[in-house]
Amino acid sequence: MQTYTHGGDIYHLPQPVLDFSANQSPLGMPPAVADAARAAVAEADHYPDSLCRDLRTAIGRLDGVLPEQVCCGNGAADVLFRLAAALRPKQALITAPAFSEYEDAVRGAGGTVRRHRLDPANDFDVDRTILIDLVPPVDLLILCTPNNPTGRLIGEPLLREILTRCRAAAIRPVIDECFLRLSDRSGSGLAPWLEEFPELVLMRAFTKSHAMPGLRLGYCLTADPALPDMLYRAGQPWNVSAVAQAAGIAACGCPEWPERTMELVRPERDRLTAVIRSLGGIVWESAANYLLFRVPGRTDLKERLLEHGILIRSCANYHGLGPDYYRTAVRRPEENDRLLTAIEEVFS
Repeated sequence: MQTYTHGGDIYHLPQPVLDFSANQSPLGMPPAVADAARAAVAEADHYPDSLCRDLRTAIGRLDGVLPEQVCCGNGAADVLFRLAAALRPKQALITAPAFSEYEDAVRGAGGTVRRHRLDPANDFDVDRTILIDLVPPVDLLILCTPNNPTGRLIGEPLLREILTRCRAAAIRPVIDECFLRLSDRSGSGLAPWLEEFPELVLMRAFTKSHAMPGLRLGYCLTADPALPDMLYRAGQPWNVSAVAQAAGIAACGCPEWPERTMELVRPERDRLTAVIRSLGGIVWESAANYLLFRVPGRTDLKERLLEHGILIRSCANYHGLGPDYYRTAVRRPEENDRLLTAIEEVFS
């Protein structure tokens, strides 16, 4: 049997749970997106547009890029695996901790992985020491900002240094911005840099920002004219369903939804941080809609909270972390109350 290693695994549990293990918007899916998805089911007796033309046009307007610079997939993970299959990297540099699918995609394409370990004493921040590792045989760099699971952002001056070093060393940079819209650095991200750095690939998704993980829709942005066709040919052609395309177009018409989410998240994130610390937990400051925390020596917190009907994410399988590290989403105030009450009971 395969082992599921991500958040959101509610399907094997004997009872319903309040899911803090997945980090999508606590506001849920925008009504316009849900309506568009339901309406699209009526047209599902036709093949979807394998080129996602209307969706790419809508994303281009949203992100300020040309439609031909947008490549869509069945979630950001699908785009990631297509990238690895198309680029066939010999060695990828990846931070630790980070999203496990980065390594899986590279290894699945026959490449090896080099890990740049992030230091908890340095708040798990990416700093200039990463520049030392940007040398051959590394030919692919994958970074995440804000990082999953730490929630830490990479400063833009350092990102420019990294991209400049990658260009000099012929390393393809891939920057995962899937959580950027649900972070304290809203706006266009690095999209305005694409013309200056056409080798750059930006990964994005509607999964978190518009709470539609079950519909599976992600994409990447690139100004490399050859890469979109390479990605298209790296997998089967109908990788985005008609329902997901309709939902994505509708999500592009709700650009205010992530900021509405963050207006709720910011004060609740501060409250969760303060209370968990008051109970003896170590919490890293996060710029995103989730928190990484540690309860030294306490390796059963996930199981104990399940007894209270609450699911959090164990971070035991992240490289660089351990079995007493956990990640929790930031949800609505009344839901966060339940989490904190349960944690207090378990700690006592």
